[in-house]
Amino acid sequence: MNDNIQRTLNLLMKLGRGMLYEHSPDNLLIFISDLARDLVDAERCSVFLYNEEDNTLYTRFAHGVDKITLPADKGIVGYTIKSGDIQIVLDAYSDSRFYSKIDDEIGFKTKNLLTVPLFNREEKIIGVLEVINKKVGFFTNFDAELLLLSANYISFILENMILSSKIRENNLKLIYKLTAAAEFKDQETSLHTKRVALYSEVIARKLNVDDVFIERVVIGAPMHDIGKIGIPDAILNKPSKLTDEEFKIITTHSSIGYRILYDKENPFLKFVANIAKDHHERWDGLGYPNSLKCEDISLQGRIVAIADVFDALTSKRPYKDAWSFDKSFGQIMIDKGTHFDPHLVEIFNSSMDNVLNIYNNFREVS
Repeated sequence: MNDNIQRTLNLLMKLGRGMLYEHSPDNLLIFISDLARDLVDAERCSVFLYNEEDNTLYTRFAHGVDKITLPADKGIVGYTIKSGDIQIVLDAYSDSRFYSKIDDEIGFKTKNLLTVPLFNREEKIIGVLEVINKKVGFFTNFDAELLLLSANYISFILENMILSSKIRENNLKLIYKLTAAAEFKDQETSLHTKRVALYSEVIARKLNVDDVFIERVVIGAPMHDIGKIGIPDAILNKPSKLTDEEFKIITTHSSIGYRILYDKENPFLKFVANIAKDHHERWDGLGYPNSLKCEDISLQGRIVAIADVFDALTSKRPYKDAWSFDKSFGQIMIDKGTHFDPHLVEIFNSSMDNVLNIYNNFREVS
């Protein structure tokens, strides 16, 4: 067996192992793009996605550049979208279809290239896999066959990414509508929920958590009071101090919010439901609705608790005037270890400049 065949077999075995053990779609896309480049001995590989709405192509991944966007009727990749066929170009600059503007923009010289269309399960083109500059000689039909193998994997990954993105987009629309419904009942504004999300993000980004956790906190924080939908308006917007009985009714909004949001089959909704349930719990166990204590309170609930109280202190309400930034910040420090997780308060304190920027940039206009 010659060295080239052995090398190809080794790369194909590596591809199989990668598909088994790598679970992150983005990492898998990079992994397969690297292998596609190496399989055909090219300098670079790019994965283009087709945006049918504005008729453009943009790179989901590309070696050597952050992002490339071009009209879908330009270049060899554009021709690949139009024709649905594999394209082997031996001399890029002698081909009238070649779009040299991209080379000019990124400071690169394309000599030859090979493109393979990417199809979804319905045989609809969703993008193009492109390799550029064969290191020795020119791209061949055998290279095209090898690239097709990678293209099949990439098509599967991209299709799942697109589907997940659409599901996420629809979920976000629903979330924002629910949040708007809660705000409609309450006299708090959308800027309150915006600030709570941003303050929560400041804390979460300084923790040893992944991007998924941070994203869920930012998206979920605006829904912390979604349960107020179930509270009578007369109590919710009462301009004077609540009676003990009225306050007891108000406290039920945490449990109501949890019941609205919780779905045992949906990790995101389970996460957000705990924000609604736990953001009025206290580190010392004197909060509500379940008198949870310390780390029995969800991390996301502890984060949003600080953000929510700080914003409430700095905001005018029917029953109180707004406190100053410094007084509100000082109160959070006073409540460290009693109301709030002491470690999170320290993070909040160390982020004062970021918090002040949010406070100044998203203040209510009276």
